[in-house]
Amino acid sequence: MLIALNKPFGVLCQFTTNDGRPTLADYVRQKDVYPAGRLDHDSEGLLLLTDDGVLAHRLTDPRHKEPKTYLVQIDGVLTEDALQALRRGVALNDGPTLPAIAEHASEPSWLWRRDPPVRFRKSIPTSWMSITLREGRNRQVRRMTAAVGFPTLRLIRVRIGAYALDDLPPGETRVLSA
Repeated sequence: MLIALNKPFGVLCQFTTNDGRPTLADYVRQKDVYPAGRLDHDSEGLLLLTDDGVLAHRLTDPRHKEPKTYLVQIDGVLTEDALQALRRGVALNDGPTLPAIAEHASEPSWLWRRDPPVRFRKSIPTSWMSITLREGRNRQVRRMTAAVGFPTLRLIRVRIGAYALDDLPPGETRVLSA
């Protein structure tokens, strides 16, 4: 079984917690499925869950380099220099990243409201970009955008390999064919 979840902001990528925060158990009704990868509690979008260990391994093992695409709202007006740096790969404290596919993007028309909303500052505009990675380090997109001078405000995963978020509403699941 393979399930797509549009993980809402603030949800932990686990089924239990002792501190009362929302978890996958609040959204996923199917039994015996586990996340193939993770999204930080402050990230949103596509999370795949499966009961197939081989599929989970293929989706998450860095040797398979399954591409993951994110829409990112950043602080400031995105520059071509910053995009070029992301395309070359940037130096992080745990080593250089692989080159990314990074492009300017517009705020999507289908974007849902986030609760709480992204902070707004009158004097600093925001920009949107699309970035595709073939590795998955801890908080990598956030660290990469910060390394090129544009902190991430909102991070939404929209694709993992052949699987896309499409029009799945936040908090909803869809059964996919593996």
